[in-house]
Amino acid sequence: MSGGLRQRYATEAVPALQKQFNYINRMQIRACPRSFVNIGLGEALTNPKAVDAAVGDLAGRSPASIR
Repeated sequence: MSGGLRQRYATEAVPALQKQFNYINRMQIRACPRSFVNIGLGEALTNPKAVDAAVGDLAGRSPASIR
């Protein structure tokens, strides 16, 4: 997860989950270690460079593209 998303999860989601489920300890809340983005590229069938352009649009760590 990117730094901003991890920080937002820690500051907003964790306290909300702790309150909703009446957890006493923060360790009872499951960590969210990864996030996935799935995009479909029908255009890639005719234009192979469309995949490279779409990968360049994603922010954060270098994405793994599976063709």
